[in-house]
Amino acid sequence: MNRDEELLVSVITVVFNGEDYLQQTIDSVKNQTYKNIEYIIIDGGSTDNTINIIKKNQDHISHWISEPDKGLYDAMNKGVKIANGDLIGTINSDDWYELDAIRLVVDTYLKNPNVKVIHSNRYDVYSDNTRKVYAYNPSVFKLKYLSMTFSHPSMFVTREVYQQYSYNIALKSYADYQFSLMVFMNNNKFVHIDKPLVNFRVGGISGQLSLREELQQGFIARNNAGLNVFENIFALFLRILTKTFLTHKKK
Repeated sequence: MNRDEELLVSVITVVFNGEDYLQQTIDSVKNQTYKNIEYIIIDGGSTDNTINIIKKNQDHISHWISEPDKGLYDAMNKGVKIANGDLIGTINSDDWYELDAIRLVVDTYLKNPNVKVIHSNRYDVYSDNTRKVYAYNPSVFKLKYLSMTFSHPSMFVTREVYQQYSYNIALKSYADYQFSLMVFMNNNKFVHIDKPLVNFRVGGISGQLSLREELQQGFIARNNAGLNVFENIFALFLRILTKTFLTHKKK
């Protein structure tokens, strides 16, 4: 085994009734060029063919559980608690990795001994299966006051960080934003890989929120991450202005 392959990487897939794409997600993990991977699947009590797909792939899965949960982020927290890796990544059941993703993450980690979070660009995948690169925006202003700038499915976080922070299960969609903002604002080192390492199917929970829910959850996430009330009110109005501008622009 090469020295870099001594590093254990945990990958967590959260799924609920994900029979349509779960096999593609599993294949993208088991076919990685980097092999020292602990693969964990947390199922929320699926009633479709999901469990059969998991059982069919048991040789490539280190741990899996199937039980009711309190949502996506509760399931992620469950996976993190049983993960043993030096680095921990989360890939949802309708997304998938590029084949050299974890190899590049490990190489980057070994070159940056103080890094706490590694992340990359991603491919956004549309309903017609076309892909478009979504590049990381390094603006701290945008991260603090507008929206998530990191691509959460591309993030690999040290176990040390996950021992200090977890996902807020009270948030329907913004828990990954709160987590990322909180870790960033507490001066943890992030390193960006300027290459798409993950494929992300556009849609999901965030696209189903009303403007009011977006504003409420964003406010709670920023407050919990440490922004003061004046910064948070500024962010609230900025978000409303941005949303109004984009709506008029589409018309």
